[in-house]
Amino acid sequence: MNIFPTKEQEFKLIDDQAETLNRLNRRTEKSENLTSQYTDKSFRGMINGNEFKIISSVIGKGAFCVMTGKINSDSGNVKVEIHKVFRILLSVFLCFPAVGITIAILTGSEEFSPIFILVVILQMLMIRYVFIGLAFRFLSKDSLNRLRDVLDFEWIKN
Repeated sequence: MNIFPTKEQEFKLIDDQAETLNRLNRRTEKSENLTSQYTDKSFRGMINGNEFKIISSVIGKGAFCVMTGKINSDSGNVKVEIHKVFRILLSVFLCFPAVGITIAILTGSEEFSPIFILVVILQMLMIRYVFIGLAFRFLSKDSLNRLRDVLDFEWIKN
């Protein structure tokens, strides 16, 4: 079980590799650090040869997912994962239930009960699968659709 979700997809190019890379270069603002900023481009990030590491340029939600991939002569692949900064923040968010119950027991406001362990585990699972999982699903889908529109390719069914 991964703590944070990832998504890997393969695609088939409609145009040739040079045209696809040219299109990606035109629509990507070069940036070493993957942060959101106002720009007229579709993506921000780095492109090295036929490999890329980019985020969507949508302010507010574009930096949540980092897309890394490679464009080959007639196909390519892309891996989407949560940005490192968001993984750190979400890790802290995941620890809140355990920390809260521990503090409540140590201060004496609550007596220890075995049911607390179950409650903490269920809260952590709910945070991971409901909040983080759904946010990743919708935001990664949005980023991948933007990438497909810019690069003009077709997804290969797995």
